[in-house]
Amino acid sequence: MKETLLSAWLYFSFIRCPFHFLFYYTSKNKAIIDRDLDVWIRQLELPYSRTVAFVHLLVWHKEFRNLFYYRLKPWGHILNLIMPKLSSLYLNAKYIGPGFFIQHGENSRINGEYIGANCWVNQDVAIAFSNRTDRPTLQDGVKVHVGAKVLGKVTIGENSIIAANAVIVKNVPPNCTVVGVYPAYIVKENGIKVKKPL
Repeated sequence: MKETLLSAWLYFSFIRCPFHFLFYYTSKNKAIIDRDLDVWIRQLELPYSRTVAFVHLLVWHKEFRNLFYYRLKPWGHILNLIMPKLSSLYLNAKYIGPGFFIQHGENSRINGEYIGANCWVNQDVAIAFSNRTDRPTLQDGVKVHVGAKVLGKVTIGENSIIAANAVIVKNVPPNCTVVGVYPAYIVKENGIKVKKPL
């Protein structure tokens, strides 16, 4: 019964989304949005077609709305009046690559210079300026876990993981897991356990 009601509500929700569909299908970033959708569908294990999953994500995942509206600049401001985004999640990076996934997004601020493809962030994350101009670059496949801070003009190498509550103020090589507040250090590199300073 519960699943039937949820399905009915989901299909009813199509009524709320005509302008979202219009902007989606006419966007110059449609291919990037499709990559985002594919990642979100896979991560959340949604049993729907891309079209139905798009509505599901708009209705049930405010973090997805933030990302979708970011892709549609400046038209996202209009859609925000219909379905508000998550107010404590800020996506102000110069560029965010396709396949960006936000697992919860409360109190996160993404101000990177460049965010590569297939990156992942959690809640309470700051990818932030250290002064008026210096902000981080995340290469492809980077994961930034709960409460982590990446600050200033640093580069996080591809496929690296920033552990929960870590504070990163130095470059991180590719394929590393980094933990710690100050100083942060590498605990895994290319799949091998290590203990190395940054």
